[in-house]
Amino acid sequence: MYILLVAATSFEIQPTMAQLPRRHEMEALLTGVGSIPTTWSLMRQIGRRRPDCIIQAGIAGCFIPGAIGQVMAIKEEAFGDVGVQENGAFKSVFDLHLMDSNTPPFTNGRLVNPYKKWLDSTGLQQVRAITINEISTTPSRIEWYQQNIAPVVESMEGAAHHYVCLQENIPFLQLRSVSNDVGQRDKSKWDFKASIAALNSKLAGILEDLTPDIITL
Repeated sequence: MYILLVAATSFEIQPTMAQLPRRHEMEALLTGVGSIPTTWSLMRQIGRRRPDCIIQAGIAGCFIPGAIGQVMAIKEEAFGDVGVQENGAFKSVFDLHLMDSNTPPFTNGRLVNPYKKWLDSTGLQQVRAITINEISTTPSRIEWYQQNIAPVVESMEGAAHHYVCLQENIPFLQLRSVSNDVGQRDKSKWDFKASIAALNSKLAGILEDLTPDIITL
């Protein structure tokens, strides 16, 4: 199989990049931070050569305290900040009826990974995530996310990955390792070293066990 390994930055997957598994043909794609660079990078790469599957790996903030270093598989994504702040409350494009929540590839406003066999094979906790353009710091916005989307983790690229792969019908997986609590601005309490080590350890096992039958629907 030809596997595309995707990350926003090199340091998130550096241990894996330093020794890419030889069992399959693999290529690493560094998209840059954010949804727009991720979308552009993925579409350009897919246009050049279509992969058999895509794995996105990176660190994330977590809405549940005390999960630093835990690696999770993302079962569904949502764009957390596409909408408007109106009358003291945030409203999504679905709330505003600017877009139907079941317009493909959305399912009830979510970008759901349908590759359950692959998700299950990771042995990881499967969670809901949101993608934002600005790291969450405002208590009111964090509360809105928790009440309306109920995410476990947040990143700045995950939903773009899900969106592109769903539209292109490419099997995909997203792994996130918790580096910090959402809203925590004291960087001394973030743990990049532990989260990246855990992420790449899990990633190595997933790549070693990956077979064509796992990535089927």
